[in-house]
Amino acid sequence: MTVTLRIWRQANPKAAGRFENYTVETDTDTSFLETLDILNEQLVEQHQEPVAFDSDCREGICGMCSLYINGHPHGPATGATTCQLYMRRFKDGETITVEPWRSAAFPVIKDLIVDRNAFDKIQQAGGYVSFNCGGAQDANNLPISKEAADMAMDSATCIGCGACVAACKNGSAMLFVSAKVSQFALLPQGQVERVRRARKMVAKMDELGFGNCTNTGACSAECPKNISLSNIARLNREFISAKCKE
Repeated sequence: MTVTLRIWRQANPKAAGRFENYTVETDTDTSFLETLDILNEQLVEQHQEPVAFDSDCREGICGMCSLYINGHPHGPATGATTCQLYMRRFKDGETITVEPWRSAAFPVIKDLIVDRNAFDKIQQAGGYVSFNCGGAQDANNLPISKEAADMAMDSATCIGCGACVAACKNGSAMLFVSAKVSQFALLPQGQVERVRRARKMVAKMDELGFGNCTNTGACSAECPKNISLSNIARLNREFISAKCKE
């Protein structure tokens, strides 16, 4: 199959960006990132600058393959990252628009690569637990209900890719922050920092320029790990409780 890739090119954070069109021969069983690899091989052979994009594991667990494809974070496939997207999702001869995340908190570094260090800073503000580094406790000493364990695990599946921010009309990071707060708030190991965790992570989120949540649900709909909106409600409760205890 032959597709036209309409790709955002930007040399550096201060340069003016533009879309450029490239025609690529690929296959329906080829992944989207492999198609970008094919394009870059083609550009190198033509002595042109290859397209800069992020990727690492290519197994849907690292979150680095963050591309805005035809108006959707990670592309048209639901519950999947860009590296899990295959060209059979597109039609022969189709023009595919590829952009970086669009958010003030995620400035473009080059082409399709954005700086997502803001998420790391939010994590550092409170996304950790304190414990004594001795021998491992017997599992039966920390009874946890299956419901709480399941909800905590569902929240912990967030890979921090930023699709929620890219999908939100306000550029809000509430789904990401709420998932990170929830995975600890639901477990006994996370109780020591519980109060200051919600307060500090929300404060850092606001400081870094993320927008406010208006509960339109686009974040959860576009999330490759299907993180639930119920986490945002939990974060609001955790934050209000923390403010009341100041």
